[in-house]
This record gives sequence, structure tokens and C-alpha cells, in this order.
Amino acid sequence: MALIIVLSVLNGFSSLINFFFSSFDPDLKITAVEGKMFEPNSNDAEKIKNIPGVIHYAEVIEETAMLKLGSNQYFATVKGIPPNYREYTQIDSLIVGGEFTLEKDGIEYAVIGQGVAWNLGVGLNLTDPVRIIVPKKGRQTALIPARAINYNSIYISGIFAVLEEVDSKYILVPFHFARDLFESGNKVSSIELGLNTNVDIKKIQKEVQQVLGDSFHVKTKYQQHDLVNKTLKSEKWTAYLILVFILIIASFNILSSLSMLIIDKKDDVLILKSMGASSQLIRRIFLFEGWLISVTGAFLGAALGILICWIQIKFEIIALPGNGSFVISAYPVQIIFTDIIMIMGVVLLIGFLAATYPVKFISNKYLLQENS
Repeated sequence: MALIIVLSVLNGFSSLINFFFSSFDPDLKITAVEGKMFEPNSNDAEKIKNIPGVIHYAEVIEETAMLKLGSNQYFATVKGIPPNYREYTQIDSLIVGGEFTLEKDGIEYAVIGQGVAWNLGVGLNLTDPVRIIVPKKGRQTALIPARAINYNSIYISGIFAVLEEVDSKYILVPFHFARDLFESGNKVSSIELGLNTNVDIKKIQKEVQQVLGDSFHVKTKYQQHDLVNKTLKSEKWTAYLILVFILIIASFNILSSLSMLIIDKKDDVLILKSMGASSQLIRRIFLFEGWLISVTGAFLGAALGILICWIQIKFEIIALPGNGSFVISAYPVQIIFTDIIMIMGVVLLIGFLAATYPVKFISNKYLLQENS
């Protein structure tokens, strides 16, 4: 029961984090192996667009810049995105203030992360634009600092919230705004692809990789945050191993109870032997009782664990602390069938071994000598 509950809660947190990342990230992201920016090949672009399942193709510019609002300054990643960005992501679902607007009535707007907004003191009721400052490309610091930098100002239309890793890093601006600011010309930082639903992402990933060659990385949503996902997976397996170790220690209860039972039933065993019962039959009786304890405990524990998880999913009984400061109100839970099979297999294996030892060795010593 403990194994199922703990792993299901960890699955819930992992699924929640991946949901927020997937709402912000594209299905596939193409970046150069060497260098920060590259110039897209028009022939390769057409081949990628013609791959079945690819429905959105977008070129993106990402560079670090200093943001300034009044006396507040903050370094963030300026991400220049095309108009179809909202079509291959779920950015609209992440907006917590204002709206997702990049251009309206000839005025350019930016959508800013919640963490960046907090550090700058940005509010949607402010009428002052945020100034974005970057060094000019290929130029040394001049005696007059103003000649060594590029800067531009932009109004804020909305604030989005994903996770702290993203919220405190990104500000989204129109693509041409970023291109002019960073003087990137025809170069881009990455190419983002939106795929049709119910397609084999790994298959399309391989096809895109074959088109581009080894000079580019093609990453899925999971691979774009590889460190976070590996950390979550390692936490899950660490918790699993700790609980299995506790389960092994607890299985000594089966061993000790069976050993005492064999000794306590010594007279009954002698009666069975006098009635013609073989040593093998007597062993099977005690072994079957040990297995019954393990199997009954395993299935009852699994049923209780699944029931508790279902109650939490349905009614959100156990709430998260913080009085609504989190994006969810209760502990997330996700039951994965393969986890239950794995847990049941380990529990039954440990129970089988715990029942086999006393029956094999204790019975030989106390009950089943041929001279008894």
C-alpha cells in the first residue's frame, strides 16, 4: 500500500511538471550542435515541413539581455517567437494576468514570465514600457557606452506562469523585434516544430534528424528538460528502493511467525506423519500458509493503495500547504499500471523467499528427521 501511494504521488508531481513544460515547449526543438545561432537551410526547411505529421514550423531567436524598468534591472532570456507560437503550444492556458498579445493596433507587446515580472516590479496597470538592453554584435566597448549597446522598449500585455525555472527566465517578444534587437539577420537560435496529435514523435524525430544530419540536435519535450526529468525519475526509484528495503525488513515477520508456527505444531506434524503424511506434504502445508500470508497482504495492500489514490484523485482530501499559493490545491496522484505490476512482483517475490527459508531449514532441524 505504501509503495503504491508514494510512487503514485511522485508520478503525479512528475506528470504535473511535464504538463506545464509541454504547455510552453514545442513538440520538437532543433538547435545547432556548435554555436548559439545558425542560418536555416531553405531546402531542409521545405523537407521538414513536408514530413507527414509536422503541421507547424517556427524559427525562434533566444538571447540573454538586461531588462530595465525604472530603477529595477534584471537579466532574462528574450525569446523572439513567430505569430503561430500559440498554435503549437498551450501558452494561453498559462496566462495568469492580462492576455497573450504580441501586436495590436501597430504596437508591439511582450508576454513576461511571472518571476521576471516580480523581479522587475511589473504590473499590468503600468503604462511604462520595459527597456531591453543588449551589447552590439562584433563591436568592442566604446568610450561612449551608448554606442556599444542596442536597446529598445516594449509594452507588457500579459504575464504567464509555468514553473520557476521558466517563469524567472523568459520574456516573449515578436520575432522581428528580437531579430532587430540582436542584429541576427537571417540567423536563428532554434527551430520549433508542432506535430499532429496521435503521431509517433520518435519516428518523426528520426526523420528530421536524417534531414538535418549530425550538425543539429533534435529534442522532444522530454529531452528539452532532460535534467529535470532524470531528477524526478531518480527520486522515484530512490523512494522505491527505500520502501522495498523496509519491506524486506518487514518480511522477517513472516519468517519468524512461520518458524514459531512450525515449532508450535510439532506434535500435530508427528500425528500427520503417523497417519502417512510425507515430509514433502508437510513442507507444502507450511509453505502454502506462508504464501497465503504474502499473497493476501500483497492484494489487500494493493487494493487499499489504489483505493486511497482514487479517493485523493476524486475528492482531493489531502491539500497542499500554503493556502492556495501553488498552482494546484491538493497532492497530485497518477496511478500507473506497470508500477502496480512491478510492486506486486517484488512483494510476492520477497514473501515467497521469506516463506521458503523457515520451511526448508527449520522443518529439517525440528520436525522432519527420519528418526522422529
